[in-house]
Amino acid sequence: PTTNLETPDPDCDLDYTPHVPRRGRIHAAMSNSFGFGGHNASLVFQEYSE
Repeated sequence: PTTNLETPDPDCDLDYTPHVPRRGRIHAAMSNSFGFGGHNASLVFQEYSE
């Protein structure tokens, strides 16, 4: 869901999903870590397919 969305702006045309999770199959995910001093890392996981 769109976090902390109470009143969407009618002039901003985005695909909001307030207060309700959207169902779907996830094939890939990414996790970012941004640290002090420029120590940054990203992990990307993807579903294995033959």
